[in-house]
Amino acid sequence: MLTDLKKERDRSITKVCQTATRVNLAEKQQQQLSTKMLLQLWQYLYDNFFRFWIKWIWRQVTVKCELQRIFDDSKPGALRTHRIEFSLECSKSKVLRRAVNVDVDDLDKCLTDIMNKKKIHVQKDPRFKPNLRVCLLQISGYKQLYRCVENLRKQPFDSNNEEHEEQLMELWSLLMPNQELKARISKQWGDIGFQGDDPKTDFRGMGMLGLVNLVYFSKHYTEESRQLLSRSNHPQMGYSYAIVGINLTEMAYSLLKSGALKSHLYNLVPGVPQLDHFHQLYCYLMYEFDKFWFQEEPESIMLFNQYREKFHSHVKGLLSDHNVVLTLKKANSL
Repeated sequence: MLTDLKKERDRSITKVCQTATRVNLAEKQQQQLSTKMLLQLWQYLYDNFFRFWIKWIWRQVTVKCELQRIFDDSKPGALRTHRIEFSLECSKSKVLRRAVNVDVDDLDKCLTDIMNKKKIHVQKDPRFKPNLRVCLLQISGYKQLYRCVENLRKQPFDSNNEEHEEQLMELWSLLMPNQELKARISKQWGDIGFQGDDPKTDFRGMGMLGLVNLVYFSKHYTEESRQLLSRSNHPQMGYSYAIVGINLTEMAYSLLKSGALKSHLYNLVPGVPQLDHFHQLYCYLMYEFDKFWFQEEPESIMLFNQYREKFHSHVKGLLSDHNVVLTLKKANSL
């Protein structure tokens, strides 16, 4: 009898605790929702009312437009370009909003239109035009780079394309200089980390971008790429070199697409970023992921996705710094 009463009491306590937990969770969710709504309301009021009047007041005080003030109180780099980009995108003027998508061929006309719109005279502010030119090249250049990378990603690997086949053979030669590939379709591809006898099946997700990245790393950092390939064959912590390389191509691509690479590229390139700059970022990811993988000492390759996401979060954290520049720092040994 006492045992039954004790069990009933324990069940009651458990129910009370569960109810309290649900109530606390509901209250927390309600608080988060309220906070989110307040932030959205503030953002709406700021964008549609306060910002205009704040800009107007500062214009009267300084006799300068917002773009001029940004150039006056910030040095060249990501923070300045981000601020210019935000100012242009939020402008009520179509002339200014269109500037973030200007083509290089139309840049001079765009600069003239903005200066006329804002009544800025070269004699009074000679630095404004060259400063704005750099920012617009960076802003529109980032979008141009994304289109270039996207086109390469959409291009499938074609076994009947001689150029594609040459790049694949080049990858083998760079990574395995002392071992001859006996056949185009061969289990030997597994030696450099492909899943099957024909690597073309592994390029489906990232298209030619995956192969171009692998070749670029192997060509420009030959010693490092061979070192990573050797480490990928570790008996306990090994990984599939080529597959991981293609996976990191997807990571680099997603960072570019989301805009996460803006600060890095705005700091790195005082103009239009080129495809080489994207490839260099990929090389950084390859090199740093290998170090990260062995530092973490994963129990199994089956945990790859878990550690990939952890590495991805780490990289995004680095990229959140407006002063960031991610460059591969070579070392004699890993």
